[in-house]
Formats: sequence, structure tokens, C-alpha cells
Amino acid sequence: MPPTLLVSTRKGLFTYRDAGGRLSIAESAFLGDPVTISLHDQRDGATYAALRLGHFGCKLHRQERDGTWREVASPAYPEKPADAVVVRDPMRGEEVPWKVDQIWALAVDYGQDGALWCGTIPGGLFHSTDRGETWTLNTPLWNLPARAKWFGGGYDWPGIHSILTHPSQPDRVTVGVSCGGAWRSHDRGQTWVNASRGMRAAFMPEGQEFDPEIQDPHLVAQCATRPDMLWAQHHNGIFRSSNDGDDWREITTAVPSSFGFATAVHPHDPETAWFVPAIKDERRIPVDGRFVVTRTRDGGASFEVLGEGLPDAEAFHLVYRHALAVSPADADPARVQLAIGSTTGSLWHSADQGDHWSHVSAHLPPIYAVMWA
Repeated sequence: MPPTLLVSTRKGLFTYRDAGGRLSIAESAFLGDPVTISLHDQRDGATYAALRLGHFGCKLHRQERDGTWREVASPAYPEKPADAVVVRDPMRGEEVPWKVDQIWALAVDYGQDGALWCGTIPGGLFHSTDRGETWTLNTPLWNLPARAKWFGGGYDWPGIHSILTHPSQPDRVTVGVSCGGAWRSHDRGQTWVNASRGMRAAFMPEGQEFDPEIQDPHLVAQCATRPDMLWAQHHNGIFRSSNDGDDWREITTAVPSSFGFATAVHPHDPETAWFVPAIKDERRIPVDGRFVVTRTRDGGASFEVLGEGLPDAEAFHLVYRHALAVSPADADPARVQLAIGSTTGSLWHSADQGDHWSHVSAHLPPIYAVMWA
């Protein structure tokens, strides 16, 4: 089956398919509406799209195999208990809202047909057992005492942007929080332990840099066939874990920069990962105006700079954390594909692991996320 790419943008969801070796647009949906994230569930062929409609709130839609879309339930917090502990953002002192502001992550729960996970801003993890018809807040994570230390990163409130699951080990779930570190469950969310030891937050005051409960991983990714092998693009750099997040090692060899938002891991080789480097903090643009992807094939010991087919001068594209995607594990291992989408509406595709890139489109709305279906 030809590969399909879902592109979530500020003004709609666009589906691209392989047409003679080149991706071309096949359909669009929700034109004019912000689509923050999408998910294809290969178990039943359903596709999910999360919308952030401002005054009208967050919405979730599901597309069936026949192509029809239907709105399903959007995750929502239960009624706030009268005795609920008041949690305030430690940086601003404002109470963290008891309301979903954005759906930021969607993932399959392989422990049950039709089951899904959803991560939101402000830091809520939700679970559905019926293909998104209903959702339940994961209270063990929401009620963690450590949540009082979480604070906003790129958004005003802390949020769950990464949810890692695996078909053969459905009880294992790992989430990434900005800014709240990584958390792991081995019982499908009944209990949680921190999984950020070894990460370093240089922006924190002296003595708090290694606090595992306030780390800012921009994205946590796993090798599809080796789920214990993790990579993280962190606000402070690149980190790697070979033991399911028990501890992390900082990678200091990245060039031209270790800062960025996105990371992708080879589905069969945990030593190979890709990143999109930038200048950090206020600037957030490519180094020297040259837009590149970097790749390591040896676990971070060395990096290659990949730029053939990408703009090499006066380029100011930024790639959000979900906007770099690698083809899934069941794809041909000899033809691992990559896709990148930028905040300036450009989309690139590589059919050879990043050695060469083709410019698919320069005219899309700002791209929030890309995902191979």
C-alpha cells in the first residue's frame, strides 16, 4: 500500500499519498480550522483529528475507512471536587485551569481494541476504551504531588506532548511533559514513576538543574521495535536512554546545534535518530540561516548534517515537536522515509533516510504535525 502522510496545520488537515515516487495531496478536511494533532489507528483504519477552535473549544473527529468524518467526544475534565487541591503554576502563581485548552498528543492503547490515550494542555492524560466516544481522566497522574512543580514551557500551562506505547507491551506507557519531565507506568496508568533522571535543565537556578520533576523534554521518542530505547529532544539539548527512562545520558556531540523541538528514531535501529537543529530561546531559527536535518547512526557519538534538497541560505523555518516523522515499523526497512513540516508552511520528503530531500509544498498553512499512516 502506498505510504500516506497526515499533515496537521493551522488551517486544516491535508492527506498526501505516494504518486509515482512523489508525495501529492489526495484530500483535505477541516479547511480553515486549526488541527493540532492527528492519529491513524491501523487496527481498524480509523483516523482522528483534534481541533482547537478558540471560543468553541477543543473538538475531536474520527474518519472511518469509507472516508466519512464524524465528531466524537473531546476529552474533558470531570466536575472539580470541592476539596480538590489548588495547583498553581510555580512561575506565575496562577491557578492551573481545570479545563482542556488543547489536545496535544494522541496514541493507540494496544491493550484493548479501540482504546486510545490523549495528552492535553494543561497536563491531563485521558483514556478512551471506545474509539473516542467517551474519555476518562487518568487521576493517578493528575493527582501526583509532583504536578505542583510543573510549569508552562512553549505554552502558558504544562502539557503532555509525548505518549509512548507498544503493541507487545501494552501495560507500559511513557509520557513527556513540558515542563514536568518524563513519567512511566508499567500498569497502564494505575501508578506512575518519574523517568527523567539524568536530564539537565540549564535554565533552572543553581542546584535545581537536575531536578527530574521540572525537566522540559520537547519530545520523547522510542525505537518502534525496541521500546526500551528512548531519545529526547530537550530544551537544553539531546538526551538518550537505553533502559526505558531509568536514566538518561546527555549527548554533547550534536552540530550545528543541540537545540530543537523534534526528534525521530529509526524504527529498527535504536542507534539512528534524526533532529532539526535551531538557535534556542528568543530566536528559534536555523543556525546561519541554513535549514538542515542532523542524523546520528552511532547512538550520538557523531552526527551528520543533511541538507541536500533543503534551503541552504536565508532560510528561517522552524519545525515544531510533532512535525518530523519517520515511517512506521511495518514499512520496508530498506526504504525508511522521513517527512518534515515547517511553521512557514513548507513540507519536505525524503525516501532515503534523509540523504536527499524533495520539496513537496511551499504553500501550506503553518504545520503543527506530520504523521505517516
